Amino acid sequence: MRALLVVNPAATTTSARTRDVLVHALASEMKLDAVTTEYRGHARDLGRQAAESKDIELVVALGGDGTVNEVVNGLLHHGPDPDRLPRLAVVPGGSTNVFARALGLPNDAVEATGALLDALREGSERTVGLGIAGGTPGTEDEAVPSRWFTFCAGLGFDGGVVGRVEQQRELGRRSTHALYVRQVLRQFIDEPHRRHGMITLERPGEDPVTDLVMSIVCNTSPYSYLGNRPLYASPQASFDTALDVLGLKKLSTAAVARYGTQLLTSTPERGPHGKHAVTLHDLTDFTLHSKVPLPLQMDGDHLGLRTSVTFTGVRRALRVIV
Repeated sequence: MRALLVVNPAATTTSARTRDVLVHALASEMKLDAVTTEYRGHARDLGRQAAESKDIELVVALGGDGTVNEVVNGLLHHGPDPDRLPRLAVVPGGSTNVFARALGLPNDAVEATGALLDALREGSERTVGLGIAGGTPGTEDEAVPSRWFTFCAGLGFDGGVVGRVEQQRELGRRSTHALYVRQVLRQFIDEPHRRHGMITLERPGEDPVTDLVMSIVCNTSPYSYLGNRPLYASPQASFDTALDVLGLKKLSTAAVARYGTQLLTSTPERGPHGKHAVTLHDLTDFTLHSKVPLPLQMDGDHLGLRTSVTFTGVRRALRVIV
């Protein structure tokens, strides 16, 4: 088997020595080309090259969720084709590693490499569904290119938190769970639309859902982790279905306390709920419109401000080694 290993040298939880050990372990089992990313978007370019090659059967992403997202977008540049495209494998090296953990992989790079090698020997894989989002035709965002996401996206409050975290990281702060909690509090304090939502969700054949302050789009569950604690925004979300949405219509102090507590104590059976919460399951096509530009994030990557985003859930998009 010929494989491409995409290595993010800035991965937060792996050292250069650990990465060398992992490369040697993988190279002992396959014909391996290892490439270290050198710029933002490099992993996407490598994924596209692998998809367009005739002999690469597997792409291994060694890094965090951002690296995985780039590789996936490269692999699916010409669209999903699970039977033809190389398979994807993930070795977690980021601070949260939601996609890898949602697949059931260990959150340790060395243990995950061992699990990956076992899965390859046993031929263990699954075909997962993914989400894709882009600018809505007929709006000022229609020229925004589409982008795939593996586990979640968010327009509004959620996107603002991610944007704040990225700003702090650019200033040299480490990506820690405490950093995320601080930015959630700061986003809440500064959120200008927390009492009157600007977002409307539209889907074919249904009445629109209006006045949303925030909207989290989930492709799997849990949607994130706080340390070792899984957070179930949409417990029914699955790689085997389309997309789920959790929307909140109010973010007063009392509402934040209520829904924040529900999220922290959420389970695979129950997530945030209440009169200001909207939960939708297995949506194939829908659009989020906003009266004002709001921050958008996908897989924990801040993508700027948007007024309209169209989402599509694509079942059986990519084969993954598990």
